[in-house]
Amino acid sequence: MTSFFRRISFQKTKKTPTPSANPSTEQVVGATAAVTVTPEVEQEQSPLPTPETQTVLLLHAARQPYQLTENYPVPQVQGEHEVLVRTQAIGLNPIDWKAPDFNFAIPELPYISGRELAGEVVQRPNEKSRLKARDRVLVISTDYRDLRKATYQEYVVAFDYNTVRLPPSISPEEGSTLGVAFVAAALALGVCMGVDFSSVLDGPDLFTLVRKIAPELLAEDVRGECLDGIAGHERAVAGDWLAIWGGSSTSANLTIQLAKLAGLKTIAVVDKAKHGLRLANHTSIRTDLLVDSHDPQRAVDIIRSNLKGKLRFGIDTRGRDTATTLLQALSPSNLATPSLPSAAAGGDETASDVGDAPPSPPATPHDSTQLSAHLIGLTGLPKQSAPEGAVFHTVPIKLFHEVPEIGGALVQWLERLLAQGLVAPPEIIDVEQGLGSINKGLDRMRKGEISGGKLVVRVA
Repeated sequence: MTSFFRRISFQKTKKTPTPSANPSTEQVVGATAAVTVTPEVEQEQSPLPTPETQTVLLLHAARQPYQLTENYPVPQVQGEHEVLVRTQAIGLNPIDWKAPDFNFAIPELPYISGRELAGEVVQRPNEKSRLKARDRVLVISTDYRDLRKATYQEYVVAFDYNTVRLPPSISPEEGSTLGVAFVAAALALGVCMGVDFSSVLDGPDLFTLVRKIAPELLAEDVRGECLDGIAGHERAVAGDWLAIWGGSSTSANLTIQLAKLAGLKTIAVVDKAKHGLRLANHTSIRTDLLVDSHDPQRAVDIIRSNLKGKLRFGIDTRGRDTATTLLQALSPSNLATPSLPSAAAGGDETASDVGDAPPSPPATPHDSTQLSAHLIGLTGLPKQSAPEGAVFHTVPIKLFHEVPEIGGALVQWLERLLAQGLVAPPEIIDVEQGLGSINKGLDRMRKGEISGGKLVVRVA
């Protein structure tokens, strides 16, 4: 994705190897003369100075705006995995305005909100950490109970296994757009659907990885989803179909990208009047089938007509009502039968192709196994219980910050994906300036002005 935030470098000289006995020098050939220089050797950067106080945004009561507050203590690192980061850009998320408006997910008052930012490492966890001082990083804060990790402040504490190094091609503004959406997408696909990403830049097989974790280390409220949510024989594999209702959201954006990398076929249900042309022409998130959400029942009919019983997986990004509608499009009656040998299936192979031995009789068919439909709700599930043949899933987000093996596997995979250009940040709709502009940005989100991309606040 080309962005006006990308740094552009201009090459003004041509470098050629120096034909000398010293291999550590290069000759830079300019317009009139050659100058011998010594390449820079990467050295450990000294830690950045850290002030004792900072400016933050505090929420003092539900249904109130955040208050800009100065002289607030800079959070202190407390463990061997914690890193201190100076905030440069913050990505705004719907939860940031919905939580105070509807008075949920606020464990204490005054409260600091914010779920993702890009910034610069100020203090690394330890000498063995892959993170270094002054590294440009993305911080993904899914632990909303620890205010040190909230992003509406100038300095933030994060676990190193929740921190992603950004490649030079990604600006801080772009980096701040994709953290929470990536985690939600990867866990929905990898844990709830059982997608194996090991063939994509050595990505994680979360289905297997989470089952290697001692059960007592998994929070009780997500243990069932992690260990029993989907059976091994029902895991999604390349060629399976996935429908995403609310396909214009940032979470859908990352879900589509990761699903396509894993070989899944995708359906996006969106408001085509607003997002149809953009999605149809988008390199990273163009889906195999694009369906208009204007008439929900017609959308279901279109999916059924095109897929003819082949859709077992659905992810809803909108809420309970649309999740209920999406359930109608899923097909729990799919049957999985073993493939017949090519000769028995009417292929081109004959007895002469395999020697003089007589052909083997056809294999005895196995009993057909009915596979369940799987519905994942990112913001809500149908009110009724799952009908026979269907399974409801809630994404176990807390795995990311509570289980280092999961968080570490995801952030290091994201580093490789970004470095290789296999994942693109969502579009930036607009950029606000300064912590004090966050209330204005959240008001724009409340009014529905931000759709199909992210609103970012540049802090430094």
